[in-house]
Amino acid sequence: MENLLEVKNLQVHYETDKETVYAVNGVSFTIQNGETLGLVGETGAGKSILLGSVTLALGGKYNAQMLRNGAKSGLVELTFHIKEEKILKKLEALDIYPEDGYLTLSRRLLEGRSVSKINGETVNMSVLKDVASLLIDIHGQHDNQTLLHRKNHLTLLDLYGKEQTDPLKEKMASCYQEWKAVCKKVEQSSLDEESRRRELSLAEFEVNEIEEAALIPDEDETLEDRYRKLSNARRIMETAQMVHGMTGYEQGAADMTGNALKEFSRIVDYDKELAPLQEALGEIDSLLSDFCRDLSSYMDSLTFDEETFFETEKRLDLINSLKAKYGQTIPEILSYQKEQQEKLEKLQKFEENFQFLKEKLVQSEKILEEASHELSEIRKEYSKQLDEKIIDGLKELNFADVDFSIRFDRRKNYTDNGYDAVEYEISTNPGESRKPLGQIVSGGELSRIMLAIKAILADKDQIDTLIFDEIDTGISGRTAQKVSEKMAVIGQHRQVLCITHLPQIAAMADTHFEIEKHVEGTETITQIHPLEGEESVRELARLLGGAEITPAVLGNAREMKELAQQQKNTRLK
Repeated sequence: MENLLEVKNLQVHYETDKETVYAVNGVSFTIQNGETLGLVGETGAGKSILLGSVTLALGGKYNAQMLRNGAKSGLVELTFHIKEEKILKKLEALDIYPEDGYLTLSRRLLEGRSVSKINGETVNMSVLKDVASLLIDIHGQHDNQTLLHRKNHLTLLDLYGKEQTDPLKEKMASCYQEWKAVCKKVEQSSLDEESRRRELSLAEFEVNEIEEAALIPDEDETLEDRYRKLSNARRIMETAQMVHGMTGYEQGAADMTGNALKEFSRIVDYDKELAPLQEALGEIDSLLSDFCRDLSSYMDSLTFDEETFFETEKRLDLINSLKAKYGQTIPEILSYQKEQQEKLEKLQKFEENFQFLKEKLVQSEKILEEASHELSEIRKEYSKQLDEKIIDGLKELNFADVDFSIRFDRRKNYTDNGYDAVEYEISTNPGESRKPLGQIVSGGELSRIMLAIKAILADKDQIDTLIFDEIDTGISGRTAQKVSEKMAVIGQHRQVLCITHLPQIAAMADTHFEIEKHVEGTETITQIHPLEGEESVRELARLLGGAEITPAVLGNAREMKELAQQQKNTRLK
């Protein structure tokens, strides 16, 4: 037989305040295709921890304390051999392609983080979990409690009919989001009349105020330059006159430079080196002449118009007032005006727009109702099938007169998953009416109900590997025998790995592995090894008789194993 699951050198430890406890140390085993495997051992030996490590490889929660003391990294790998065409297509949809039919999921555990890979290529955690959900289903003893919460009932129903419901649920979610968006717009538009009038009045005032100002881009800069000039006109004139006197031709710099140039010209012929100096002095004389002429012209044009001054001041005050209310610059003020103009137009068309939104809401809700109804009808159709399958499955698990049904209620509000609210109802005694699951069933009954549902869903999804972690809580005797038979039936077409304390369930397994813990020096060591022949019988005897294994108990164990084998060879084949 080929190996379906292989574990090599698994190590798990926990840090305490006093010591490091090695819960699992150096465990290796394989699970072959087509066999039901049972893991047995004392409580605390490391059975559930072993499955916890498998869960870790499938994307379970990780922290650095899980690493062995002194180790910088760890590695967990699971290799699956995939033959089902249906699973291969689903993997292809996730852009995952097995190599020669094999798919290896690995997770490198580092300090503070982990790295997940599929066939050597790094993937994020969501992809790892999506792939894992197609390959293996782990059911622990605490999973039964999910049946007590009504919100989980619809999830399980949708899993059963997912091929039909998934496309409708996508459509439903889209319709719901559209409806919610319209609802929000209607809510935002639902202003009372007084509030609308206030907003309308304010928008009109602001738009008109900015329009009347007739703002021109950059005019504030031009006005500020003019205001500065007019405000300082007297000082400008006084200073200009003083400078003109200092630089002019009436005993000023220009007059003195002209006289200097005349005197210099009388000696320039005596030395050719004086020529450049004469030229430079001439340029100075020319520049002073131009400056005096330009300054004189500026002084002639400089006037102070009081009316112009006041108009400029008034205009600047208006612009600065608008800046204080609507923006720091003229472009910002104009942008605000545009926004308010658009708002004003919407407010003026409020009734028209609001009526349009209400009509759109009615249409959107109609589409949502149709999508919800379509999804609900498909669910009801599948619920009848699921009812029958669960009843059949429960009868196989020693529910003699069981009556099971899925009740549908309509929620008050729509959700992105439709308007359905479902609840599982059951009657385990003849003559009693069905009641909600959480009100009447015991822990042992929950285990069996969940086993029946898991078996149905596994068959629906074609999941190759099922792991049951101590789901035998609260059951014994004939019921335990029925549970073992059910798992044996599942094991005919699926790989089943079961951790159990019950001999009835362990006896039905094709292969036994024992997990045991012992101390070597200062370390606690966990080992796992296969049980064959009398070893398997002896472990069954331990489960039957406790610490003291008498010949009678051994005989009972041997008979139990033989009867289990006969059961599989006859009824189950």
